[in-house]
Amino acid sequence: MWSGGAYSEPVGGPCRDEACRPHRPPPPSKASCPQLNGLTIRAREIGLPTTGAVVTSTTQIAASGSGAAATGSYCLVAGAIHPVDPSAPDILFNVALPDQWNGKILMLGGGGFDGSIPAVTGNVPSAPANLPGPLSRGYAVFASDSGHEATNGAVSGAFSVNAEAYDNFMGEALKKTHDAALVIIDAHYGTHPYKAYFAGGSTGGREALTVAQRWPQDWDGVIAFYPAYDFTTLSLQQLRATEGFAAPGAYLDTAQRALLLKAVMQACDGLDGVVDGLISNVQACNATFNPATADVDGKPLRCAGGAARGDTCLSDRQIAALNTMNTPLVFAYPLENGETQYPGYNVYGADLGVGSSSPLEATVTLLALGTTQPSYPLQSTAMFDGQISDQFVRYTVMDNPNFDSLTFNPALAGQWSGRISMLSGLDATNANLTPFMQRGGKLLMAHGTVDQTVSTRATEIYYQRLLFTMGFSAVESFVRFYEIPGMQHAIGTEFNASWDSLTALQNWVEHGTPPVHQVDTDTAGVPGRTRPLCQYPAWPSYNGAGDVNSAASFTCVQ
Repeated sequence: MWSGGAYSEPVGGPCRDEACRPHRPPPPSKASCPQLNGLTIRAREIGLPTTGAVVTSTTQIAASGSGAAATGSYCLVAGAIHPVDPSAPDILFNVALPDQWNGKILMLGGGGFDGSIPAVTGNVPSAPANLPGPLSRGYAVFASDSGHEATNGAVSGAFSVNAEAYDNFMGEALKKTHDAALVIIDAHYGTHPYKAYFAGGSTGGREALTVAQRWPQDWDGVIAFYPAYDFTTLSLQQLRATEGFAAPGAYLDTAQRALLLKAVMQACDGLDGVVDGLISNVQACNATFNPATADVDGKPLRCAGGAARGDTCLSDRQIAALNTMNTPLVFAYPLENGETQYPGYNVYGADLGVGSSSPLEATVTLLALGTTQPSYPLQSTAMFDGQISDQFVRYTVMDNPNFDSLTFNPALAGQWSGRISMLSGLDATNANLTPFMQRGGKLLMAHGTVDQTVSTRATEIYYQRLLFTMGFSAVESFVRFYEIPGMQHAIGTEFNASWDSLTALQNWVEHGTPPVHQVDTDTAGVPGRTRPLCQYPAWPSYNGAGDVNSAASFTCVQ
């Protein structure tokens, strides 16, 4: 059945009635890779306003690699979608068209402020390295820069002063790229894809939820990892946390972060039934751990009198900054998206940059507290979230690149509250996915419990809203949400999860087999250990016997 972006034959034979025919006939002949070069895509073939698109280059890529890394020959297509506003940038996109096509398409989401085209030869988030990626599996894969190009890889929100460019970043580029890519795919293969998938994490996770919410007719399955779905309120909470650690005496050095993590582990590691370097019973830890009263190695974590005393304890100013991350930002003004707050983070139990020897430590540190105390202007070594929120306030909210973002009060916002409210209306907060469910769509969500970039609690709130809005039975029929203890944002030094989510999604969409007994594998903390993927709010509890590095020794409990 045709449904925007995908065509599949119903059981019993090909589609015969008018209702399930595609809205445009397939091209009469197939265009070779070189023949696609210069292909013009008319504005009316794209479901949102543009001035059309064009294929800017095509390259036939030979087969390469071996084993899981083996990729068959494919045609790499580059294209540009032209804006309505001549001052807005083009949307640049790539499409990989495998010679051995499986009849399916997959779009990859971006990250951060986007600004570059994700590698169409790449994989979905947290995919196992020993399994082939989408292109190697025969998918036609495409992705875009979301409608602007980043400068030298820098974090920059300057593009967002252009309304069309920002609308593209917040979702419209997804639809435009999908429709343009389909014209190319139709022309090359002479037929329509029969299944369509989307996968992304962080900003890409927001984009995954966006397509399910706004263009459900285009997609059969969606993977949304650690989704930054409420980008506006998230950015303001990130700014609040950055301001907390920018206060005099509030920043923690590497040794103090390690001391904090040690204290939390001593208090909470055993709450899941075994001391194994992972805190799985996060709710119990959040309810009981208090840095102001906790001990580490039998001594108070808090410095005597609350005053700084080197690396042997934490001062009251440092504890206050940590508690800023642990508590919600409550807005004193109404937001168009209906949000009243953004939750805190599971900061206690996270590697905030403890200086371990893990090859992932540098990235984890940047995504947590960085290596230098935040100050204006923010440096590239400061908290990455602070850099994003700084750009958001200076450009997106104020269009004032000279404003000191660390003086902005996100809870009050003053004269900017109306602007922030309007921006929030672009967030992917819609919890009514009934149209996506009714067309047979399936959604997999996953989030690490100690993510310090996108709050795990925010994803919990979105899932709870799905249940409230649609009912448990409806949500259970098409959504799975898993939390992964010890995983941070995209990666983790405590537990770096590897899970074949694409196969799980394919089996659910194409064979009606819901995911059960899913297992993820650690590739960094204790390489090779496994844990059951527990559907929220359950968490893996040790059975009391058996190998602590085996998923078989754990049961998902609430």
